[in-house]
Amino acid sequence: MVSLYLAALLMAPSAAVRPIGPDAAQCAPGSAHPALLVEVAGFKSRAGTVRVRVFGGAPSSYFDKKHALLRTEIAVPRDGIVAVCMPVARPGVYAVDVRHDYNANGKTDRSDGGGASGNPHVTLFDMLFSRKPDPKTVQVRVGNGTTVVPVTLTYLQGGSLKPIR
Repeated sequence: MVSLYLAALLMAPSAAVRPIGPDAAQCAPGSAHPALLVEVAGFKSRAGTVRVRVFGGAPSSYFDKKHALLRTEIAVPRDGIVAVCMPVARPGVYAVDVRHDYNANGKTDRSDGGGASGNPHVTLFDMLFSRKPDPKTVQVRVGNGTTVVPVTLTYLQGGSLKPIR
């Protein structure tokens, strides 16, 4: 009986995710506004800033900073789940990228982490040659209400990009 009780506890949902960012209210429970709730995991450290961008339209424009529909940059919270709310104008297909600016210097450098919707496998050569992930991997279909988008950050470690373990 005790093992059944323990199994039920382990399967119970964790504490409610609290959206953060300037548009957090758009992701409140019960909101019918189309939005992405980007849950960022795998921080090397709870330092610096996290930037989230949303792209839409032609897949060829994904991850081109000139074509970002939305951009939010906030200080990395000291604790808790990092779930950034990104409201969009209408339901549709979008892509998301995330950058952890570890030292908050506003520049991309070796200490920073990054990720994208769909958590595509990205190599160091992909980064060096500005190769974008397959659009089918990173696309997120958003309807009315909030769509959760999990993103696991990867960092440069020993010549390759991988999550912190």
